[in-house]
Amino acid sequence: MTYDSILQNVARHIRLDEVETGRFVSMLAYREVPKKTFLLKEGQLCKSISYVHSGALRAYCLDKDGKESTIMFAISDWWITDMFCFVNERPAMMNVEAIEDSCVFQLSRDNWEGLFGEVPGFERFFRILMQNAYTREQLRVMENLSLPAEERYDNFLKKYPRIAGQVTQKQIASYLGITPEFLSMIRKNKSRRAI
Repeated sequence: MTYDSILQNVARHIRLDEVETGRFVSMLAYREVPKKTFLLKEGQLCKSISYVHSGALRAYCLDKDGKESTIMFAISDWWITDMFCFVNERPAMMNVEAIEDSCVFQLSRDNWEGLFGEVPGFERFFRILMQNAYTREQLRVMENLSLPAEERYDNFLKKYPRIAGQVTQKQIASYLGITPEFLSMIRKNKSRRAI
């Protein structure tokens, strides 16, 4: 196990000295998450934020009929949690499940809070992560309200080509808010036009 990838992720936004690096690494818990295993289940207290070292995860919620709506994906070098519940120390509103064998580094909420006092640069780091996530979700909501499904699918493929190759069509449809059958029709129409 190496910490190189998570330290490179952090280094995109802040600089750590040797002591700060050691302190941060000491707060991380390494966890292997086999495919179809839950990292977090709805109703469970959300106690950590996870950095995806390898693999892929999906956060989703269920409606009263059991229909899944994908909130986000996280592949290697991404962070994932139920942020509202993590920040507010509440039970999770969503499920986070490994969609392939994955390895994560987890930072508990207590260590996350402690990190801000011990290594103040992490306040900037997590602020940037949250700003980026908020911006991404705002744009997604606007697209879902204003663009036809085919354009949303095209935008998804352009923005997240790595994710598109790691998740199922059913999961992509769930993320786009359409049925898998409708996504299949979109893909067939695109194939016909490409010929």
